[in-house]
Amino acid sequence: MKALVYRGPGNKALEDRPKPELQSPGDAIVKVTKTTICGTDLHILKGDVATCAPGRILGHEGVGVIDSVGAGVTALRPGDHVLISCISACGKCDYCRRGMYSHCTTGGWVLGNEIDGTQAEYVRILHADTSLYPIPPGADEEPLVMLSDILPTGFECGVLNGKVAPGSTVAIVGAGPIGLAALLTAQFYSPAEIIMVDLDDNRLEVARGFGATRTIKNGDGSAVEHVKALTGGRGVDAAIEAVGVPSTFLLCQDLVGPGGIIANVGVHGTKVDLHLETLWSRNIAITTRLVDTVTTPMLLKTVQSKKLEPKGLITHRFRLGQIVDAYDTFAHAASTRALKVIIDA
Repeated sequence: MKALVYRGPGNKALEDRPKPELQSPGDAIVKVTKTTICGTDLHILKGDVATCAPGRILGHEGVGVIDSVGAGVTALRPGDHVLISCISACGKCDYCRRGMYSHCTTGGWVLGNEIDGTQAEYVRILHADTSLYPIPPGADEEPLVMLSDILPTGFECGVLNGKVAPGSTVAIVGAGPIGLAALLTAQFYSPAEIIMVDLDDNRLEVARGFGATRTIKNGDGSAVEHVKALTGGRGVDAAIEAVGVPSTFLLCQDLVGPGGIIANVGVHGTKVDLHLETLWSRNIAITTRLVDTVTTPMLLKTVQSKKLEPKGLITHRFRLGQIVDAYDTFAHAASTRALKVIIDA
């Protein structure tokens, strides 16, 4: 089969690889129909994710059709159409019983990280019964790919951890796919203001179309001044960091108001300063989280019922044989205007 392989920092290649085989009774082999590229894949290529070794097939998102299942799989059978979760969960360990699937002792975020991932024609899925979600044949698969990772990530790590509430004020720093996913799902809770902060005019325009009440281009560093003016000098109730670089986390520290929450979503590859000298007395909470995908069933229902429309996040489409070009397009989003790219496998 064809697969996109990580070859070390800054190096990747489309290669021929053997089709994966079942290795344990709970496994399933899925024929991938559509997958995508995540910002985390770019972090891997930068060398930010030490657990991902050279030689790994990348990718942790997608939809497909069951090709074969192990003897222990009871809820799925060959031919079933499924959504692949970015998190593999046994459903039995202590962490899974606490709803922390991301820390499953025999799973977690392993796809495209510790085991081969979804940017290939076939993928082996651990704990298939609890890591795959059936979808009806004939469903529009493209928007469902957004449910593998970015929608539950934006919702759980940003909106839920940020305790977005009716009438609250929210600032989302970063109008990339994850920030836009947080924007879409924050509207479940009817906040009074959702302020999107970014450097890119195109992404801010998209954010306005997705429901942002205010957008701020922070090229001149004026975001704090603008947000303070919008909030009567207080700052926001929830500052959601959706980039993963030191400057945006520092910005969230300046944007959050007394009693507020900084909800970190971004993947950080370098150290970040924490200014406790200014935060210690302001009743600020800081949350971190790796997505658990516990909300995936709910989000799947909202997408299927058209209450949530994530298809607008998709800007480019490629075949698997073009995936190196797709990476180039995704990595240069400022010039290509890329948000999510769909790879037809």
